[in-house]
Amino acid sequence: MTDPDINYKKHWNTAYLTNSTEKLGWYEENSEQTLALIKETRISKRATILNVGSGSSTLIDNLLEAGFTNIIANDLSDESLDSLKNRVGDNNEIQFLVDDIISPTKLNELKNIDLWNDRAVLHFFLKDEETSTYFNLLKKVLSPNGFVIIAVFAKNGAEKCCGLPLKRYDIDMLQKELGKEFELLKTFNYTFVNPFGGERPYIYTLFQRKN
Repeated sequence: MTDPDINYKKHWNTAYLTNSTEKLGWYEENSEQTLALIKETRISKRATILNVGSGSSTLIDNLLEAGFTNIIANDLSDESLDSLKNRVGDNNEIQFLVDDIISPTKLNELKNIDLWNDRAVLHFFLKDEETSTYFNLLKKVLSPNGFVIIAVFAKNGAEKCCGLPLKRYDIDMLQKELGKEFELLKTFNYTFVNPFGGERPYIYTLFQRKN
């Protein structure tokens, strides 16, 4: 992801400032696939859910409607979280956390996260050190027996998103990064159709920490 010529915070802020949520290339009206995996975990409504790269995702609306009361919405873009906050309201069920996953100053202070959810963030990190930082952070903040949902572009997926190059994944790649302490509980392929009619093949995965 790191390109010295790109200000990534500005890049994402511009995307949210110049487009309505419904016109963003990754917008989905509901988050059925993620919600189905969350249901599989059977976590408590009081469980701590960290949604990394939250943006203005409707998943947060869905989680509130489902009765979850301890949600952390994280993004590098403050504009995206402002948009989300304006829509769902600033309430006690959600913590809005502006921070950079690969250069964290706040995320690394979290602990006992019951569910780490990532839809379309990991695949932006191209360098090994960025990927290592991502997974080290995940392992640092996740609780024992905690769950991880990662949804990223599949091997046959698009090579770019929002003008940025991507690293596409398969199950073996994700399992290798997480290591033996994580068990794959469920996975499926899903072709997302974006607001402009483009097909975007994803791989969805649910892992659980063994200890």
